Amino acid sequence: MSISRVLTGITTTGTPHLGNYVGAIRPSVNASLDAGVQSFYFLADLHGLIKCPEPERIQRSTLEIAASWLAAGLDPERVVFYRQSDIVEIPELTWLLTCVTGKGMLNRAHAYKAAIDRNDQAGLDQDADVTAGLFMYPVLMAADILMFNAHRVPVGRDQVQHLEITRDIALRFNHQYGDHFVLPEAVIDDDVATLPGLDGRKMSKSYDNTIPLFGTRLQLQKQIAAIVTDSRVPGEAKSTEGSALFQIYQAFATPSETAAFRQAFAEGISWADAKSRLFERLDHELAPMRTRYEGLIGDPVRIEEALRVGAGKARQLAAPLMLSLRQAVGLRGLGGIGGKRPAEVAPDDAVREELKPPVFKQYRERDGKFYFKLVGAQGRVLLQSRGFESPRDAGEVIASFQKLGAGAWPLHEGHLQPLADVDREELAPALDRLVV
Repeated sequence: MSISRVLTGITTTGTPHLGNYVGAIRPSVNASLDAGVQSFYFLADLHGLIKCPEPERIQRSTLEIAASWLAAGLDPERVVFYRQSDIVEIPELTWLLTCVTGKGMLNRAHAYKAAIDRNDQAGLDQDADVTAGLFMYPVLMAADILMFNAHRVPVGRDQVQHLEITRDIALRFNHQYGDHFVLPEAVIDDDVATLPGLDGRKMSKSYDNTIPLFGTRLQLQKQIAAIVTDSRVPGEAKSTEGSALFQIYQAFATPSETAAFRQAFAEGISWADAKSRLFERLDHELAPMRTRYEGLIGDPVRIEEALRVGAGKARQLAAPLMLSLRQAVGLRGLGGIGGKRPAEVAPDDAVREELKPPVFKQYRERDGKFYFKLVGAQGRVLLQSRGFESPRDAGEVIASFQKLGAGAWPLHEGHLQPLADVDREELAPALDRLVV
């Protein structure tokens, strides 16, 4: 059975709300259970920098979105679950793609055009406050998708243009440098609900009309009470058409529950009773997830461990592809000039050596204790342990790093001997490459 790759990301600029859940989180968790699919789920924090200049908000949003996905049932053992900025190959690929992307195509991208239109209406220079990041957003999105040669990308209709741009960029690169990229397909599920917010417009942080996904029970009740309704009194028939209350209920209810709620509208249910029924239905589904979410939020190291492991799995795919792409575009050693094939050139062999994961070496010293060290390229020692009383104790710490990567660092810091010429920032990617 052939495996199809599916990729989904959420930008880390805010707190997840009900619209994010029914439109992205719930469908992606359900899709991850398909045995014929290799799923990639990522926190798009590099994209977040385009919209949000607040470091604390980016970090908090990353925590909240990761916790929401996990609380909703995403199993990081089944999927590749990672933070975009942990995959250093993505910015590098972005530049390679930039060099084959026509500026005219980016001029027509929706986000850039919308920014220009706003400036025109305000009588400002067209590019006022328009960053290069906003302009280049479609290329970064293309790198996200092409880095893992995703076959399918679930998107809303407003994002279809970005998939078309991605396909165009991939075609240009393949035409110029050979077939390296799969052409991804947009997946539009019209059955996935687009929820209205408190004011009836699409639920969006831009309109400040959202209902947080994992607020407290009391907060959820107050938010639902604030949903705008019309002036029809109890006993007067009410229309489900255009009713935010009914549309939100329908997104969570079974067909039979929806039919009963529709009948209640026809019979003149009061708005207060309708809101009470909506609250009870939402809380029935969200309460168990809310409990898991609160536990995860209170234990960010656990989330960090999951993301580190996911980054290790992602980079095992990304690093070899980038090596191939660097060769393709001419970023290679000079020894190949004059007839040698690239594989015979020493500098390229050195690159391959750097890509090899480091290895643990365990040994016993004269003091009778057991030690281990992590050895990288060219025999450089990256990590040195303190002494253990038994080889089993040392082996358990090694196994923890092989399972969690850099996420195991805070668990075992007391067992490690600092090395003057190796800092933790340099060590983290090496540890993540150990993950098995």
